[in-house]
Amino acid sequence: MNALLKSRESILVGAILALLVLIATRFAGFVAPANLAAVFNDTSPLIILALGQMVVILTRCIDLSVAANLALTGMVCAMLNVAYPDLPIIVILMLALALGAIMGTVNGLLVWKLDIPPIVVTLGTMTIYRGIIFLISDGKWVNAHEMSPAFTAFPRAALLGLPVLSWVAIAVIIVMAVVMARTTLGRSFYAVGGNPHAAVYTGINVGKAQFRAFVISGTLAGLAGYLWVARYAVAYVDIAGGFELDVVAACVIGGISIAGGIGTVGGAVLGALFLGVIKNALPVVDISPFWQLAISGAAIIIAVVFNARADHSKGRVILKSAEHAQ
Repeated sequence: MNALLKSRESILVGAILALLVLIATRFAGFVAPANLAAVFNDTSPLIILALGQMVVILTRCIDLSVAANLALTGMVCAMLNVAYPDLPIIVILMLALALGAIMGTVNGLLVWKLDIPPIVVTLGTMTIYRGIIFLISDGKWVNAHEMSPAFTAFPRAALLGLPVLSWVAIAVIIVMAVVMARTTLGRSFYAVGGNPHAAVYTGINVGKAQFRAFVISGTLAGLAGYLWVARYAVAYVDIAGGFELDVVAACVIGGISIAGGIGTVGGAVLGALFLGVIKNALPVVDISPFWQLAISGAAIIIAVVFNARADHSKGRVILKSAEHAQ
């Protein structure tokens, strides 16, 4: 029972359920299965981005350029669709993944090869990517009537009762869960974040692991870029402006330690869902947007305090283990 109470995932599940019960007392329709599926679909881009951010944070880095990556990829995909409306969706998807990976590669190389602090690198590239959007689009929007029906239909198409966007998020969750739990790549992320000095002695290249984390984050941001633009059928310079803060918040609330080495795929997903429920539910029960920000901020602060206490305890255990190993 104590282990269950200490589990971040269990606490988050309880918080989400309590929130749903509270909302149901004001608006019972919110907890209808169809509406909950819609909430999950709305939260899918945040889930995808949070899973990429999770990997980066695990390695003691941070990626503040994910929303700009999403926006630039989305704009490129939208403009390409306008120019070549018959281009197959699979080609656009591959392009989105490749473009996102390239931007993640830029971040990773600057952190790895030039040893620039990740927050400085990604703040810089965030601004650069937004600037590139303005340059290639001349500040103009790409609207729904300019996009082909196939382009906008893909993420909205229903499959077994759920939109494709939701299925993509579920697929990303499954893939990331397998990578983090069953592969040497996933274990290297935890090792680098948990104790980078010890990781070096075991043959792990810390810089290369961080580079790979940024590539994964960038690739998932690129994927989310096409899905976002196609779903909302609009592309513009400020798309997803400030969304990187929601992504980091989802990770922190989900128990991903900013100090690195601690966190799970389940935690990141639940953190994103917690924010998704808040953002979708509070307007329904007529709560001011300012209160939405306050509640989200309070949840982040509580999560950071909780994480700091947990990290401090686990950090001492790691130190003791390292001393005994010597």
